[in-house]
Amino acid sequence: MTKYNKIVLASLAFALVSTGLAQEAGAANNDGLYEGLRAVGAGLALGLGAIGTGIAQARIGSSLVGAVAEDPSKAGSLLLYFLLPETLVIFGFLALFILN
Repeated sequence: MTKYNKIVLASLAFALVSTGLAQEAGAANNDGLYEGLRAVGAGLALGLGAIGTGIAQARIGSSLVGAVAEDPSKAGSLLLYFLLPETLVIFGFLALFILN
């Protein structure tokens, strides 16, 4: 299964779940639904931020190792570029607390 097929399949699953939740809108008690969707949003904020950070650090890390192998004196300054994507997780963690 290619990457694009997985994206289409995930989009279809989200569309089906959202239509199922939209049909429950007439229920008398929507507080539970609101709390649940807020928790899902907080989890997605942190989870997708962590996945993005992992992908970015994997690519940057391999380039960092190659650059340090050529010139070890640049290791300290290049380490900053490796740590820069970690801010995505920090922003996701901040969104987690804002949503809760």
